[in-house]
Amino acid sequence: MKNKSRGEKLSVEIEDLKKDVRMRPESDPIMSNAWLLIYLVPIFAIIMGVLSFFFMIITARVVGPPGTPAPPALAAIPLVIIAVLLGIISFIVSIILRYKLVKRRNTHFKRQSFLYEDLISAAKTMAEKKGVDVEVGLSACSRTVREARAEETEKSAVLWAILSAIPWIGVLAEWYINYFLMKDFYTHERREEGFWEDMSKVLSKCDVPFSLPRRTEVTPDRSFVLYLILTIITLGLFGIYWLYILLKDPNEHFKYHIQVEDELLSALESVTLR
Repeated sequence: MKNKSRGEKLSVEIEDLKKDVRMRPESDPIMSNAWLLIYLVPIFAIIMGVLSFFFMIITARVVGPPGTPAPPALAAIPLVIIAVLLGIISFIVSIILRYKLVKRRNTHFKRQSFLYEDLISAAKTMAEKKGVDVEVGLSACSRTVREARAEETEKSAVLWAILSAIPWIGVLAEWYINYFLMKDFYTHERREEGFWEDMSKVLSKCDVPFSLPRRTEVTPDRSFVLYLILTIITLGLFGIYWLYILLKDPNEHFKYHIQVEDELLSALESVTLR
């Protein structure tokens, strides 16, 4: 009867893990590289605006009374309007992008905390059921969760999106957003490696057939200072690559999670069916 109770408890914890996994589409969205267009659209808009401006100056007094724009000059006005609209649209989209980048950082870290806690609970139940001592391993895992909860605090996506829209301050806010996105995901991934290593040992003692997949894309420890200097000396052009890695690194991190979590659930379900 006691074993049956533990088996039922394990089934509940497996269901909790499944709920954590089902949160992936909302918490771990894979963002498209099409977001890079927000850097290219303003460049195109500026070029259109400059060319239109010079075209209007050159053709302004070709025909007609003094001060009356010639038809060619009038034809350039729509181009100027389009250039201004493109600039405005790009500005708005860049604010939305900053919001989404910070938000997915928050939601992923929060979901990961839920996943860790539910996995520790499930591992503890399995260890009790099999009568094996995994206290040291679970203690290490629990400590990792506490460290993550203390260090991976939530950043206000709305606040940083608003700050990035304010003239002058916006540039500094954007740089700081880039800084903590690079730093936090790197630290998060290193901490995660330690957790999975400890948890794999615990599951092995519980006879769970779980083999941790090899990580093919590792988030590197990128230098914020170097990226900032390169962005300044290239007049912002390096910012295109900077944005690319802010999209790419989390995307690869999330893809690895899909592998790990799917294999983990499969291994745990095979144990509960025995």
